[in-house]
Amino acid sequence: MTWPQPTREDHERFCKSEGWRRIRDARGRTGTHHVTYEFDLPTGGILRTRISHPPDRYGPSLWAHILRDQLQVSEEEFWGCVRDGIVPDRGGRQAPAEALPADLVYLLIHRAGLTEAEVGRMSRDEALARLQIFWSEGS
Repeated sequence: MTWPQPTREDHERFCKSEGWRRIRDARGRTGTHHVTYEFDLPTGGILRTRISHPPDRYGPSLWAHILRDQLQVSEEEFWGCVRDGIVPDRGGRQAPAEALPADLVYLLIHRAGLTEAEVGRMSRDEALARLQIFWSEGS
């Protein structure tokens, strides 16, 4: 598929849609002619991109650099985010819907004497029931 030539507005729309934070702007606050955004990756890294002023359109080699090195997305992911609001999958681990609260896990392991493996196999209801048994019977 061929994509349109990207503009500053497309670049900024991508950053806003994915939740990048604006750290500098071109209004003289930092003395730069760029707007700079940062994005925290789930792995702990930080991406940084700069939106140039005043050029309205990016050339092919500059755009390839921005996608590859600054945004770290494919052109398909970029346009999906800009046009449809579909944010790129950055590979962050998401907690399962039935994840046990950390306090409950701590109590089961350190007070009730269960192993991490035993607790890891429990559903939320099973973990709560086991903790109730410990509190009522002390074992």
